[in-house]
Amino acid sequence: MAYPSLVHYDSIDEYRCHFEKVYCSTPLKTFDGIMVRFRHRDFDHAFYETINFKDDTFSKKRAERIDWIKCALEDPVSECYVGWDNKKKKYCRTRRVTIVMGNYVVIIAIHNTSNVAEFITAYLADSMDKTGRLSTISKIRNSPKWK
Repeated sequence: MAYPSLVHYDSIDEYRCHFEKVYCSTPLKTFDGIMVRFRHRDFDHAFYETINFKDDTFSKKRAERIDWIKCALEDPVSECYVGWDNKKKKYCRTRRVTIVMGNYVVIIAIHNTSNVAEFITAYLADSMDKTGRLSTISKIRNSPKWK
């Protein structure tokens, strides 16, 4: 699947309008039939990074890939894994982690009783962390495959 070019805007408001127009008006259907809902407030988590405190800095590199979210969720050859629940310290089938383009990650939370999900976030994963430990991508790829 061909992925779109990076999106370049001059302001955060332009990216926000793009996100709301493309994602928040109607649910998006994944390649396997899950309906994913996006909320206006999801923009702040998806396109901001934590530098000093939670989600404090706008990330141009995340925002430029705004159109990759849709493609990743619709891509039938994407890598899909079961997500990790930090609170329960175990893998949880209500979270799906998708990897495309080598290191672009999209996470959704699936409702237990339906084929409906909520968008959580999307980001470029680092190949190695600052301490030289396993990268985020390596950790995700060691997770159980989504079936």
